[in-house]
Amino acid sequence: MASLSPVLTQSSSVLVDHAQGSWIYDASGEAYLDFSTGIGVTSTGHCHPRVVAAAREQVGKVIHAQATTVRHQPMFDFIGELSKVLPESLDSLFFSNSGSEAVESAIRLARMATGRPNIIAFQGGFHGRTMAAASVTSAGLHVRSGFGPLMGGVHFAPYPNAFRYGWSVDQTVEFCLDQLDFIFHTQTMPKETAAFLIEPVQGDGGYVRTPPAFLKGLRELADEHGIMLIFDEVQAGAGKTGRFWSHQLADGVTPDIMTMAKGIASGFPISAIAAPTAIMETAWPGSQGGTYGGNAVCAAAGAETLRVIADEHLVDNAGTRGEALGRLLAPLEDRFAEVGQARGVGVMRALEFVTPDGRPAPETAKAVLKAAEREHLLVLTCGPYGNVVRAVPALNVSAEEIELGAERLTAAVESVLGAPSATSAPEVVAVPA
Repeated sequence: MASLSPVLTQSSSVLVDHAQGSWIYDASGEAYLDFSTGIGVTSTGHCHPRVVAAAREQVGKVIHAQATTVRHQPMFDFIGELSKVLPESLDSLFFSNSGSEAVESAIRLARMATGRPNIIAFQGGFHGRTMAAASVTSAGLHVRSGFGPLMGGVHFAPYPNAFRYGWSVDQTVEFCLDQLDFIFHTQTMPKETAAFLIEPVQGDGGYVRTPPAFLKGLRELADEHGIMLIFDEVQAGAGKTGRFWSHQLADGVTPDIMTMAKGIASGFPISAIAAPTAIMETAWPGSQGGTYGGNAVCAAAGAETLRVIADEHLVDNAGTRGEALGRLLAPLEDRFAEVGQARGVGVMRALEFVTPDGRPAPETAKAVLKAAEREHLLVLTCGPYGNVVRAVPALNVSAEEIELGAERLTAAVESVLGAPSATSAPEVVAVPA
């Protein structure tokens, strides 16, 4: 009898039966508060009724209408809804299936648009597991090891994570911009460099916000040298930061190419790159395509997801609820030396665990992950060392669910680090019909 690959392990032991809103239920009816959201995918919560209805209706019309063979209305509807939230200059879209594919497409477009071979990515960035995407990923060796050689022409620059360096944000930004100049003199000349590729908020790298001054510095360097600036919005986009796109936290900075996936369709597999038409039309004929890209059901779900986000004011909700979650988790940094930093923006929140001498503590993070599951809370680990616990609730999470999630995560930290837990058995909250 066939089985799943033994390498494909799960972060929890939960066998889901059904899910609704911020809650996952197992076969026995146990309820788990989901602050993992399928790695930041179920943006409107599990099985939002409007998204479900849109997908069901489309399934009854046409499931697969291959986008380079025929046209279908859901794709144009999705483009229309995306046009309402995209920067005005990014007026051309190409659809694919996953974040990795979007990154691959962005790299290909940048090289074709500039006629240059090299890409500068940043330490700690995560961009996917396919060949080019893995080649520009450095969030963990598990993504890029064991199947080399990887794609050539990739150079990694220091990322401005002030906590890692132990400096002020301003010092860190100055150092990292200076290192880019050093790279231009030692690794790749500007006239050989096609693109900078960066996450405005790092996802798997540890939920670290890129300082606005650094993004502005990249924009200036890109403009000076004719380099494409690619923002990877796969994980941090679609409202999680309290702005629709995380790069909007740096006012006035717009990319040349942007990738998106995950939360744009509430769990349906669709991704895209957006760029100005003048850049997109430099792609060589036949370089953009794919069997399932822009699938009709996924596009219908994506269009309705964006309508729900707008109608229910979920970007604002994510900002408000995320700030509350940050305030509730912040005391852990003062209470426990092992909590090196409590950080985040919007509903992207993280606790970085360290040893008493300040080194990464992945075993502590893993223990907190398991303790949270015992509290009936689902979170995830991340970071190059695996020492970060991240929480990423849905955009429509309630104030009560935020408080309960913070309570359960606090209890998990206390149970691992030795303080007595203040909570009793996990509370099961009924999901509204």
